[in-house]
Amino acid sequence: MITLKKVDGATLESEAARAGIALPIEQTAVWSDYQADIDGRTPWGSYLITQDDAVIAVISFIDYETHGYHYLRSVHGPTWLAKPSESDEQKVIAAIVDMVKRTDRNIAFIRIDTWYSTGTKPVLSTVPYDATVVIDVTGGDDAILSRMKRRGRRDVRKSLRECPAEVADETQQALKDFSEYYDVMVETGKRDGFAPAPMSDYSDMIKALGANHCRVFAARIEGKVVAWSIVTVNGSRAVRYYAGMRSEVMRLHVTDKLLYSECCILGTQGITDYDLMGIGSDFAPSLKGLNEFKTKFTEEITPVAPARDIPIKRSFYWALQMLQHLRKSLRK
Repeated sequence: MITLKKVDGATLESEAARAGIALPIEQTAVWSDYQADIDGRTPWGSYLITQDDAVIAVISFIDYETHGYHYLRSVHGPTWLAKPSESDEQKVIAAIVDMVKRTDRNIAFIRIDTWYSTGTKPVLSTVPYDATVVIDVTGGDDAILSRMKRRGRRDVRKSLRECPAEVADETQQALKDFSEYYDVMVETGKRDGFAPAPMSDYSDMIKALGANHCRVFAARIEGKVVAWSIVTVNGSRAVRYYAGMRSEVMRLHVTDKLLYSECCILGTQGITDYDLMGIGSDFAPSLKGLNEFKTKFTEEITPVAPARDIPIKRSFYWALQMLQHLRKSLRK
């Protein structure tokens, strides 16, 4: 029998550790505290998911209020002890839906990460992915390099020989003033066709998570920041959340040197796995432009459960789908 037990964040983390579940940072108390300071987001609850009194998964929700309605988001939740069968996942989803319906009548739908699509809908917003690249950063610099694809080793070695950039962990500098790094993100957005979030979104994230859970790495040429990344850390796993680069250095292999240096530095800090956070696939074709760069750093592609929506208020969710369809039609 599947049961859900509400707990506080500290209990979820300790019970997950006891069960052998490796928590992504988005399922931790520090992430909930960070989300609580963002307008329209409220930590909603953390739950142990048990079967026959044994913890098989955990999940933490954030309540998102947008356009006058509420939905629950759990990034990388449920987090499982082991990949579930479709039947077991369906039982857990049913238990979650039942719990949400009994607990909060304001929730229109939930957005969780599921291995199987049965009973779910494609997300109304954002771009989910079902594959990522996870780099093994153990064993030292040479071992990290040896596990890359041939073209990855070639490009990294070229960057180490020819790229004039100096790379360092600049978390403390970024905590004091993020403006220099943000200028790079603005330029990146203009080049790649996206609007970056306000600077406060990045600086607030770094401050809220703190140096123990968030790092900023930067590449400088003649003292000027030309590329950087924000990396989240929880336990022995790191995730490359954001990155930016100036157009003028695109031919200098700065990103190769930066990423390799990140791997080496993180490896010395006790990190074992470095997740580059999503690549393209048939499920997420719009992300395929990321593949050429990211996949050269490892021989393995790692499957992940993508985000999917599960309607709670079905008629209301149908109306949201129709509105989205209308907006897309008008844009065309």
